[in-house]
Amino acid sequence: MTHPLQKYRYCPVCGSQRFVVATVKSKRCDDCGFELFMNPSASVAVFIRNERGEVLFVVRASEPAKGTLDLPGGFTDIGETVEEAVRREVMEETGLRVGTMRYLFSLPNSYLYSGLTIPTMDFFFECTVDDLSTLHASDDAAACRWLRLDEVNLEEIGLDSIRRACEKLRGKEAPPRPSPKERERW
Repeated sequence: MTHPLQKYRYCPVCGSQRFVVATVKSKRCDDCGFELFMNPSASVAVFIRNERGEVLFVVRASEPAKGTLDLPGGFTDIGETVEEAVRREVMEETGLRVGTMRYLFSLPNSYLYSGLTIPTMDFFFECTVDDLSTLHASDDAAACRWLRLDEVNLEEIGLDSIRRACEKLRGKEAPPRPSPKERERW
């Protein structure tokens, strides 16, 4: 495996070329002493179900994995909580307004972007939406599709952590979307 900071040849503080591997996740400048760590970037992915228990998938509009199935979601912005990222990403990609949300689990992942492999920590949520009539593909989503989780061809899912999350939930197929009264208890 190549070092996650291999493309960083110069110290970002002083510009020195003496920017060397310090640990498996960091490089240190031998001139000024600055050490840069490559920690995972936070991202979110969301399971939204309709009244038939189908899960909302989007078709990726861009690389990596353009044209494959994905869940609504994306990277958190600077200064944003993962909960705020869930609401923003779902709105941007699907036009849906998140009602309640429940944290499920997290999975480490690698995301190849512009030739750089970015380690990520993907946070998975289950969310409700009150109004599905505003559903439309936008931003990073080329299309939206409702699919039963147990019938999804996992090979059509382009990102590893999304595939693993779907596999994880397949054995725990959730019932149809909870009623408004049940959602109030979340």
